[in-house]
Amino acid sequence: MSQEPVTTRRRHLIDPTQPRKQPTAEDLARLHRVQRRVASVLILTTIFHLTVGFVVAAKFDVAGDRADAKVALVLLGAAFFACGIAASRALNRRPLLTWWLATALIPAVVGTWWVL
Repeated sequence: MSQEPVTTRRRHLIDPTQPRKQPTAEDLARLHRVQRRVASVLILTTIFHLTVGFVVAAKFDVAGDRADAKVALVLLGAAFFACGIAASRALNRRPLLTWWLATALIPAVVGTWWVL
Protein backbone atom coordinates (compact mmCIF):
# COMPACT_ATOMS: atom_id res chain seq x y z
CA MET A 1 0.00 0.00 0.00
CA SER A 2 1.52 3.17 -1.10
CA GLN A 3 -0.14 6.25 0.14
CA GLU A 4 0.97 9.62 -0.95
CA PRO A 5 1.79 11.95 1.89
CA VAL A 6 -0.70 14.74 2.29
CA THR A 7 0.93 18.04 1.63
CA THR A 8 -0.53 21.01 3.38
CA ARG A 9 -0.34 24.35 1.76
CA ARG A 10 1.50 26.96 3.74
CA ARG A 11 -0.65 29.85 4.89
CA HIS A 12 1.53 32.60 3.45
CA LEU A 13 1.19 31.31 -0.11
CA ILE A 14 -1.68 32.10 -2.45
CA ASP A 15 -4.26 29.35 -2.66
CA PRO A 16 -5.69 29.28 -6.20
CA THR A 17 -8.69 27.27 -5.05
CA GLN A 18 -9.75 29.96 -2.59
CA PRO A 19 -9.99 33.46 -4.13
CA ARG A 20 -9.42 36.60 -2.13
CA LYS A 21 -12.42 38.33 -0.65
CA GLN A 22 -13.55 41.45 -2.45
CA PRO A 23 -13.04 44.72 -0.56
CA THR A 24 -16.14 46.37 0.77
CA ALA A 25 -17.10 49.98 0.12
CA GLU A 26 -16.01 50.82 3.67
CA ASP A 27 -12.56 49.30 3.07
CA LEU A 28 -12.15 51.31 -0.13
CA ALA A 29 -13.24 54.52 1.60
CA ARG A 30 -10.65 53.98 4.34
CA LEU A 31 -7.97 53.27 1.74
CA HIS A 32 -8.78 56.44 -0.19
CA ARG A 33 -8.76 58.51 3.00
CA VAL A 34 -5.29 57.22 3.90
CA GLN A 35 -4.05 57.83 0.35
CA ARG A 36 -5.29 61.43 0.47
CA ARG A 37 -3.61 62.03 3.82
CA VAL A 38 -0.30 60.61 2.63
CA ALA A 39 -0.47 62.74 -0.51
CA SER A 40 -1.19 65.84 1.60
CA VAL A 41 1.81 65.20 3.81
CA LEU A 42 3.99 64.80 0.71
CA ILE A 43 2.63 68.04 -0.74
CA LEU A 44 3.24 69.96 2.46
CA THR A 45 6.76 68.60 2.94
CA THR A 46 7.71 69.41 -0.63
CA ILE A 47 6.27 72.92 -0.41
CA PHE A 48 7.98 73.49 2.94
CA HIS A 49 11.34 72.56 1.42
CA LEU A 50 10.65 74.79 -1.58
CA THR A 51 9.84 77.71 0.72
CA VAL A 52 13.01 77.21 2.76
CA GLY A 53 14.96 77.00 -0.51
CA PHE A 54 13.59 80.35 -1.65
CA VAL A 55 14.49 81.98 1.66
CA VAL A 56 18.02 80.51 1.63
CA ALA A 57 18.45 81.60 -2.00
CA ALA A 58 17.36 85.10 -1.02
CA LYS A 59 19.96 85.16 1.75
CA PHE A 60 22.97 83.78 -0.09
CA ASP A 61 22.40 84.10 -3.86
CA VAL A 62 21.21 87.68 -4.21
CA ALA A 63 23.63 90.59 -4.13
CA GLY A 64 23.64 92.65 -0.94
CA ASP A 65 22.26 95.83 -2.52
CA ARG A 66 19.20 94.09 -4.04
CA ALA A 67 16.82 94.16 -1.07
CA ASP A 68 13.84 94.19 -3.44
CA ALA A 69 14.93 90.89 -5.02
CA LYS A 70 15.46 89.35 -1.60
CA VAL A 71 11.98 90.32 -0.42
CA ALA A 72 10.49 89.14 -3.71
CA LEU A 73 12.03 85.68 -3.27
CA VAL A 74 10.81 85.45 0.32
CA LEU A 75 7.29 86.48 -0.71
CA LEU A 76 7.36 84.01 -3.59
CA GLY A 77 8.26 81.26 -1.15
CA ALA A 78 5.41 82.29 1.15
CA ALA A 79 2.99 82.31 -1.79
CA PHE A 80 4.03 78.76 -2.72
CA PHE A 81 3.54 77.78 0.92
CA ALA A 82 0.00 79.17 0.87
CA CYS A 83 -0.72 77.32 -2.39
CA GLY A 84 0.56 74.09 -0.85
CA ILE A 85 -1.73 74.50 2.14
CA ALA A 86 -4.68 75.19 -0.15
CA ALA A 87 -3.83 72.16 -2.31
CA SER A 88 -3.64 69.94 0.74
CA ARG A 89 -6.98 71.23 2.00
CA ALA A 90 -8.57 70.74 -1.43
CA LEU A 91 -7.22 67.21 -1.68
CA ASN A 92 -8.82 66.35 1.65
CA ARG A 93 -12.08 68.02 0.62
CA ARG A 94 -11.89 70.69 3.30
CA PRO A 95 -12.72 74.40 2.93
CA LEU A 96 -9.86 76.31 1.33
CA LEU A 97 -10.30 79.53 3.28
CA THR A 98 -9.12 78.73 6.76
CA TRP A 99 -6.77 80.08 9.39
CA TRP A 100 -4.15 77.60 8.16
CA LEU A 101 -3.51 79.95 5.24
CA ALA A 102 -2.33 82.52 7.76
CA THR A 103 0.61 80.24 8.57
CA ALA A 104 2.06 81.31 5.22
CA LEU A 105 2.87 84.59 6.92
CA ILE A 106 5.37 82.82 9.18
CA PRO A 107 7.97 82.12 6.47
CA ALA A 108 7.33 85.59 5.04
CA VAL A 109 8.00 87.37 8.34
CA VAL A 110 10.85 85.13 9.52
CA GLY A 111 12.44 85.05 6.05
CA THR A 112 12.30 88.82 5.67
CA TRP A 113 13.79 89.31 9.13
CA TRP A 114 16.61 86.83 8.42
CA VAL A 115 17.37 88.06 4.89
CA LEU A 116 17.39 91.78 5.64
